[in-house]
Formats: sequence, C-alpha cells, structure tokens
Amino acid sequence: MEPITNRVAQGNIEVYDLSKLWDERPVTEFDIAPFLYEGLMLREKEFRQHVKTHDWHQYKGHHVAVFCSADAIVPTWGYMLIATKLEDVAASVVFGREQDLLRDYFTRALASEEWSEYEGANVVVKGCGSKLVPVSAYVDAVQRLQKVAAKLMFGEPCSSVPLWRKPAPKKKKESAKAVGVKKPDLPSPSAK
Repeated sequence: MEPITNRVAQGNIEVYDLSKLWDERPVTEFDIAPFLYEGLMLREKEFRQHVKTHDWHQYKGHHVAVFCSADAIVPTWGYMLIATKLEDVAASVVFGREQDLLRDYFTRALASEEWSEYEGANVVVKGCGSKLVPVSAYVDAVQRLQKVAAKLMFGEPCSSVPLWRKPAPKKKKESAKAVGVKKPDLPSPSAK
C-alpha cells in the first residue's frame, strides 16, 4: 500500500487570509441624532454643548463610524467637529455605518500590503474566515493579486474554486513567406 501524500501541502500554494488584516478592535457606530434639536436639526450652540460634555474617552481604541439616523439636514462641519473629538482617542473614524467603516479599513489595509511576495504564486484567497471582511475587500484583493500571481482560487487549499490563471505568453508567429513570388531585381535610385 502506498503512503498517503498530502498534495496540498506539497503544492506551491500560498493562502491569503483577509481576516488577518483586521486588528480585532471594537467597532462602534456613533449616532449624532441625540445631539440634534428635537432630533431634527442642528442648532450650533446646543450641538456644541453636547459635543463638549460627551464622554469621548469611552471610544478609546475603537473604530468609530459617525452617522445620523434621523432624516435631518446636518451640515458637514457637525461631523467634522465630532471627528476632532475622536482624534487621539479612536483607532479610526469614518463617516457612515459599520459596513462603511469596514470597507474603508480593508481598502487602506490592502493598499499597504506587500504584494510582491505572491509573485508567480498559486494563491488561494481564504473564504469563510470572518464575517467582518466585506465583499469589497475580496474584490480589491483579487484585483491586486492578479497583477502578481500565476493563479487565483477562492476557498481553502483543499477545496478551492478556481478564479483566474495568468495567460501563457503568446508565441511569436514567424512571418509567412510568399511562395512562388519572386521580387524583381530593380536598380537602386542611387545607382547610375
């Protein structure tokens, strides 16, 4: 009987796990609606007072998504004022909801990755890892990997879905020579 061999372990397969980019910090959605007058509009004096008295240190180390749940017109500076209070407190601050924060986080993380280590490799983009990883991060990662990898798959090394393979270099065709046609011997213009 032949010994069992693990062809996956012997194969030239690199696993790219997007969930390893996440820093494990908590995500907090910060709704500014309670800071609005009757939940409908921003009155500068009252808004500034709420911002001044709010305990911002409770967001220490959090990723914070700032949004407004009320159907209200909020001037841009209102969100900007909140962001100034979260500077040096929160790990990151974005405008929007949790999914916006995650998209922004993974976009920045993927932009700072060193992709050259996957040059010419067969890469499996690990799936089913984390519910925090947005689909947009998978799309971004595969586009970046296509520039360097030889083959891309999705899933696990033992059961992956093929996505893309680098096309083989095209062979140069030799120029076809005309058969049976002879160019006439003509004098060159400079010969007299």
